[in-house]
Amino acid sequence: MIIDMSYWTRVFKRIVYVILILIGLYLAFKLSIFYLPFLIAFIISLIMEPAIKFLMKKIKITRRLSAIILFIIVSLIILGALSWGIVTLISEASNLLDDLNFYVEKIYSVFQNFSNNFDFDKLHLPAEVKEIFNNSTGSVIETITNWIRNFLNSLMGIVTSIPNIAIYFAITVMALYFMCVDKIYILDQIEHHLPKIWVMKLGRHMRELIKTLGNYLKAEATLVLVSFIISVIGLYILSFAGFKIEFPLLIALGIGFVDALPILGSGTVMVPWAVICALNGELNLGIAIIVLFIIMSIVRQFLEPRLVSKNIGVHPIFTLLAMYTGFKIIGILGLLIGPIVLIIFKNIFASLIEQGVMKTIFDKN
Repeated sequence: MIIDMSYWTRVFKRIVYVILILIGLYLAFKLSIFYLPFLIAFIISLIMEPAIKFLMKKIKITRRLSAIILFIIVSLIILGALSWGIVTLISEASNLLDDLNFYVEKIYSVFQNFSNNFDFDKLHLPAEVKEIFNNSTGSVIETITNWIRNFLNSLMGIVTSIPNIAIYFAITVMALYFMCVDKIYILDQIEHHLPKIWVMKLGRHMRELIKTLGNYLKAEATLVLVSFIISVIGLYILSFAGFKIEFPLLIALGIGFVDALPILGSGTVMVPWAVICALNGELNLGIAIIVLFIIMSIVRQFLEPRLVSKNIGVHPIFTLLAMYTGFKIIGILGLLIGPIVLIIFKNIFASLIEQGVMKTIFDKN
């Protein structure tokens, strides 16, 4: 039997190439966490870039002056939002933590009343199934309660982390200033110190990645921000109107987080919340929540076709798989990071995926 060494050498090189890219992506992820302030500054600078160019064109000023003007505006907005958010979150988290057991017992009693009043005989279910339903309800509520308690405790830990937050904020702001004002100089330095072929390949891949991933992230961030703003304003209006909503900012953050998850959306929070309110005798509040959800859905449906690119080409089943994988590896945050990593993989391995991964690696042609 004659072994074709040239064929297996080519296969080995392709496998090593894929492995090296995966290792590089893993290291890039670790470095992005380590240098998070610079990553945040880089993302904000990308968002600010069109506005900088707009000012340069309309007002006829230099890039440096345009960047400084926008930098001051954005920094003040971030500082104000961060200060208000920390104070409000700490206040609401502290109050909710104190009253958490009361709310848990209230929710559990609602489900118990529903279970006792529901006629299981119509479904011809045995008593064992009803008992399993009751036991599992308590277990699910207990698990969710532990998640909420851990989350609130971590929020309360913000108080002790304020010095670190101040340092991170200062570094992020300074990095943002240099990235906006001295962008041309930074790009020239990178090009000067890297081999020319690296610059060409890196520039091509970065342009494609920023176009695909950047547009996706900006669109999703805009949609989530709009949903968050609508939910905050709506919940505060309902609170001022006399409805019993004690933690509008925390609830709006939860709605915004779930709305950021592909496939799921804000309905997974607001619809069950409205149903629980209705079962608890607060029908008007349940209807108000549904109305707010409908408003958010209409606005999202209006904006989404104009913001989200339809050419990402990721089927929902693969998005769901990426979310589950991210959740199993790094927890709740993985639900957000999983689809992003999937898009990065799709962009980098576009040629392999288009031709067939295994076919590309092992095909003799």
